[in-house]
Amino acid sequence: MGAIPTQRDTASCACGAPAHPQTTAHGSANSRAQTRTTLSGSSLAPGSARALVRATVADWIDARLPGTEHLTDRVADDAVLVVSELVTNAVVHAGTDVDVECRLEEPSGELVVEVSDHHPSRAPHDSRAEGSCETPEHGRGLRLVATLAESWGVTFGRGTKTVWARLSAERHRTGSDQDSYGGRLALERGLRAAEILAPDPQRAERDRDWLQRGALSFLAEASDLLAGQLDENLVAALAGQLIVPRLADWCAVWLEDEAMGRGWADGTAGAGPRLARVWHGSENRIEELRRALDKDPPHPSDPLRSGPVPHPWPGEALGVRDEHGTALAYRLIAGGRPLGTLVIGRAGLLRFPDEVTGLIEDLSRRVALAIGAARQYARQATISQVLQRGLLPAAVAEIPGVRSALVYEPCDKGGPSGDFYDLFPAGDGRWCFAVGDVQGKGPEAAVVIGLARPWLRLLAREGYRVADVLDRLNRLLLDDATEAADAAARALVRPPTPGDGPQTRFLSLLYGELAPFDGGVRCTLASAGHPLPLLLGPDGAVRTAARPQTLLGVIEDETYTSETFELGSGDTLLCVTDGVTERRSGSRMFDDADGLAEVLAGCAGLSAELIAERIRRLVHEFGGRPPEDDLALLVLQAE
Repeated sequence: MGAIPTQRDTASCACGAPAHPQTTAHGSANSRAQTRTTLSGSSLAPGSARALVRATVADWIDARLPGTEHLTDRVADDAVLVVSELVTNAVVHAGTDVDVECRLEEPSGELVVEVSDHHPSRAPHDSRAEGSCETPEHGRGLRLVATLAESWGVTFGRGTKTVWARLSAERHRTGSDQDSYGGRLALERGLRAAEILAPDPQRAERDRDWLQRGALSFLAEASDLLAGQLDENLVAALAGQLIVPRLADWCAVWLEDEAMGRGWADGTAGAGPRLARVWHGSENRIEELRRALDKDPPHPSDPLRSGPVPHPWPGEALGVRDEHGTALAYRLIAGGRPLGTLVIGRAGLLRFPDEVTGLIEDLSRRVALAIGAARQYARQATISQVLQRGLLPAAVAEIPGVRSALVYEPCDKGGPSGDFYDLFPAGDGRWCFAVGDVQGKGPEAAVVIGLARPWLRLLAREGYRVADVLDRLNRLLLDDATEAADAAARALVRPPTPGDGPQTRFLSLLYGELAPFDGGVRCTLASAGHPLPLLLGPDGAVRTAARPQTLLGVIEDETYTSETFELGSGDTLLCVTDGVTERRSGSRMFDDADGLAEVLAGCAGLSAELIAERIRRLVHEFGGRPPEDDLALLVLQAE
């Protein structure tokens, strides 16, 4: 990125990048595809701008405006980061109110962000345009903008200065893999952001000068970056990237479990801390440094003292050139619990400047909080996975003469789903199936599912008819024992309050029984407040296979009835939860105007597996965002 343009020029990241358009919020652009607001020139402005852009993009996607089919979560995230940097730059260097405009270019799906202030005599600062002998105090935000944007520029008007950036969805596409944000890609993107946000390399005599100007902004952006991570190893990696080589020559992060951290003082520690990450300004020294540090992990005398405390200098691993230096260790503590140790080192120094040690201590607190949050998320995810496995069948039964296919996708990976399914033998040549949806999620939903599934199996194997099973399950959900269990589950989420009392949980359920015979399968089923099942014939005709009835757990004396019909060769029964029928795209739902029946009619002649996969794919493609509700569907097809 060269010198900042003084007219409406383009500092482009690629040759041939489009110039800034002439249409603005006051021009001919589509008013539905743009938003504009004025923010006060305060420290709250960047956060408000980020929230505005994120909400605006979400509204465009919900409204299905032309071009939004090209928008991805990554483009939206980059737009949020760009507007944050531009607004911060305007607030810090202009000190006036800030006008923010976000516009969607139709039909290309490009996002244009404009930030205007009212101090046109001050151009945006660009550290690369300054002389090499000066401390690069400014411009890191614009370097980030230049990295993320397809093109950017600045325009001076009468009494205003506008900095704009254009983000293209095409730039973020990498072959067919457009929606993989986890694992390696998440790490690479996080490290790239960390590298751009961190301060440039400093020397001791200039630390004070930089810290007076950029430390608070650095800590704020580092906090945002770290807070979004849900993996402790990624947090450790980002911490090293933020520190090296800008604040230290090398950095290492040890992680330990909480029980081991409490055992340091009395010597009862177990296997010792795990060296999670090592960074060095020179990559060819990382492995040797790792081996040296792994042999001599930190042993704090006071595990609850954050530091800094001196750490032995690993001179042999760094070579003759860096044989001497200073290393400091910071304990990573969150909520009074020790989580690990952060160690930094710089060659050729007798001691770190106080300003740098203070900044690293502030950063280490943020690293500790991020690691603590990541561990809490991991614990909850593990508990959820174990609980979810206990609430669902270990295997789906195979039925003679019937092919089955199942799709089950809980939307919340951090808590038990409210949807459940079952398919099991009931004896006497009968097989039973169920697809249900509990009101709510988490422990409360788990209590209801944990009661409903075993009772369904027990009643079925005792020979109760389909309607009788629903009658008894309805009374069970209204029983005092269920209410007590429900109250216990809610107590796991938050402490009880004086106004708390037992709450009945509602359950929508589609329950049926299959009895194969020569030439077909006899099916008896009932729907209690559940989306009605659809029956597809070999000729493509679709009809509902049950009638609507009341939710379970609502009316104590409700009497349920069932429907019986035969599945002939090629007939297909589709059972879904409302995660399918009520999948939203703006104001429309997937099943509006019998949309599900129309999709199923187009599946005539397909196998059960292909039908399930086609409906799953169409449900995902219907909305611009990932599904916001659990999704379950069961396909039963007579052979």
